[in-house]
Amino acid sequence: MLKRLDFEKREELLAPYAMTSKRSKGRHYKESEHSYRSCYQRDRDRIIYSTAFRKLEYKTQVFVNHEGDYYRTRLTHTLEVAQIARSIARALGLNEDLVEAISLAHDLGHTPFGHSGEDALHELMKDYGGFDHNAHGLRVVDYLEERYPDFPGLNLTYEVREGIIRHSTAYDLPRPILPFEPTPSPLLEIQVVDIADEIAYDNHDLDDGIMSKLIKEEDLKALPVWTGKDREIRKAYPGVKDEIRKYQIIRSIINEQVTDVLTQTEKNIRHYKIRKQQDVLKLPVRLVAFSGELEKARKPMREFLKNNLYQHYRVIRMSNKAYRFITALYNVYLDKPEQLPPSTHNRLKSEDKHQVICDYIAGMTDRYALDEYKKFFEPYERV
Repeated sequence: MLKRLDFEKREELLAPYAMTSKRSKGRHYKESEHSYRSCYQRDRDRIIYSTAFRKLEYKTQVFVNHEGDYYRTRLTHTLEVAQIARSIARALGLNEDLVEAISLAHDLGHTPFGHSGEDALHELMKDYGGFDHNAHGLRVVDYLEERYPDFPGLNLTYEVREGIIRHSTAYDLPRPILPFEPTPSPLLEIQVVDIADEIAYDNHDLDDGIMSKLIKEEDLKALPVWTGKDREIRKAYPGVKDEIRKYQIIRSIINEQVTDVLTQTEKNIRHYKIRKQQDVLKLPVRLVAFSGELEKARKPMREFLKNNLYQHYRVIRMSNKAYRFITALYNVYLDKPEQLPPSTHNRLKSEDKHQVICDYIAGMTDRYALDEYKKFFEPYERV
């Protein structure tokens, strides 16, 4: 039977710059260690059982939940990020348990309706600190989740919480806050989750765009990364069904990107003579990265998604509608906070009403937000 100490001993075989659970900076509230799980395994489990994690099933990735059952939600996206991140971490000799925990938590702070919901709350809260989904994700795990009698939140380890607040991609800019050390670079495990997130949403948004028919395959002829993989699949599997061919193209692109990250990261580790974790933290550049060649190849794909999917008139309509939903709900609650449910309304006795309303809306699923909107603004809808 393997116990926690056995897992911790196994971690000694990881790369010298990996983060081990024995060296964790621990939890804000002191707890006894678990007999059969490391601290990061325990964090992973707490995240999975949280209310915020379950809500990800009905939160928008690109397409609002009611658009169809096939499209990715925040939950399926999160699971895909965790799979890619663990594969990268395993190959690099990093801590898979820490990477998995950060991956599963990285989107807990997202609002309903994706980035349009976040934009609306940021505007509405501009005089009260604004809104940032990384900071809100940390607020969720530190305060808003109610699971334990001895402390608020989930009481996660310092490293997982740092991974939430320092999450950074082309679309997610980190906003480091106290009490986290402002090191030039974060742990390699955090860097792995960030790049896995980019790989996942680029390729899976492309997949969803094709399935939705907002992106037509003839449009993809202008995308070298697609046409190259298409030729390879057609040559290897002549007469293959279109559905399988398209899946294999996406799969092949992901595999190429993951392989490139592994190769380039190893080169970076050797180039910068990384021997220990401190070498990673003080470096002003990220080690977990794509090669220059692949970055150049990714640029047309990202531009294509921006022009053909994210700015498609139907997606813009959905986003604009969502912005109006969030704004209307916020103003209704602000006008009469008594309309908030009792558990939320009770917080008004000791907390700012703007923050309470923001927390409440940010925690909604797409479906719940739509139902609330109907109750307030459709005259024959029961309240």
